[in-house]
Amino acid sequence: MAYKITTEFKTGLGKNQHRPQLLSNILLPSLRAHMTTTLFTPLKLGSLNLPNRLIMAPLTRSRAGAGNVPHALNALYYAQRASAGLIISEATQVCPEGQGYLSTPGIHTAEQVHGWKQVTDAVHAAGGRIILQLWHVGRISHRSFQPGGALPVAPSAIQPKGQAYTLDGFVDLETPRALEASEIPAIVKAYADGAKNAMAAGFDGVEIHGANGYLIDQFLRDGSNHRTDQYGGSIENRSRFLCEVIAAVTAAVGADKTGLRISPEQAFNDMSDRAPQSLFEHVAKLAKDAKLAFLHVLEHDQMGGPGAGVDYAAIKKAFGGVYIANLNYDKAKAESAIAKGNADAVAFGRAFIANPDLVTRLQLHAPLNEGDANSFYGGTEVGYTDYPILNKI
Repeated sequence: MAYKITTEFKTGLGKNQHRPQLLSNILLPSLRAHMTTTLFTPLKLGSLNLPNRLIMAPLTRSRAGAGNVPHALNALYYAQRASAGLIISEATQVCPEGQGYLSTPGIHTAEQVHGWKQVTDAVHAAGGRIILQLWHVGRISHRSFQPGGALPVAPSAIQPKGQAYTLDGFVDLETPRALEASEIPAIVKAYADGAKNAMAAGFDGVEIHGANGYLIDQFLRDGSNHRTDQYGGSIENRSRFLCEVIAAVTAAVGADKTGLRISPEQAFNDMSDRAPQSLFEHVAKLAKDAKLAFLHVLEHDQMGGPGAGVDYAAIKKAFGGVYIANLNYDKAKAESAIAKGNADAVAFGRAFIANPDLVTRLQLHAPLNEGDANSFYGGTEVGYTDYPILNKI
């Protein structure tokens, strides 16, 4: 198959601003008729019908505008990647206290909703599907991000190892303030309000961020949750906050538009648990009971640690629904996982950063662009919307 490389979309939104040349309307239908691999076959995911099983993972890029408002450059970035079976947006804070990084978008003001509407309109015009990831960082923050300079909040007052990147550079993470039980309903409501705002912004659904050492994960795991009330101690108690968030979000937008992300072995953000298998099988069953559209699992430890030997097949079985696998998958591993029934879809992260047309490239066995790690976080269009894409000759 002949193809050429172009950087046509690197400068900004033009006349055909919502239609990246991804070949999806030209080449893919004819290819699909001759392909049997399940990675490129359709998938029913809740209320959505996905044309393929390549999911764009949530990727923090720190390029929101003033007021943490998405803007035209973000719309171009996501529209370029609209051939993904599903785009999961970058993590998006549901309230001001949920922020822990510079220039990350929110979903709690009218301006942010309007900004995200530009993004969803662009993705839909390009034929894509996009859901928003609901986020609260909890203790992985710093008082410089918090309203009134207050301390970050968490289930327990345990200082995590690590640093926050602030306007003054890197600073040590602080000892957070333990949430009072009476404060928790307001945070649960913030998740529900964020979900409602996401739908108002035109998203096709939401993903609850229960992974990577942020607030929900902090409640779940016993290394970060030392509470002795109804939100601590047993697995059932540590899962209570997540249960309440799931109930509130699904009541707001529907279970068929709601997914959950978890990371059972993730050590990132100073996380640990003594019994991750029992904990996350329990979480998977909660997600099943709630009839969530999907369970998105970051498998193993992205920090490269030995992990805890979690049985992900057991977690998948406990959930029983659409299981999205994530972490260090390439095409061969993804196809194998789907063919063996170990996953229903696979999420790709860095590959989508560097290859807006990843679906096309994988179908054509074309070479992949290498990502520039120096431009992953913050900056301009460089390393964001200027990666070369393929065009049919």
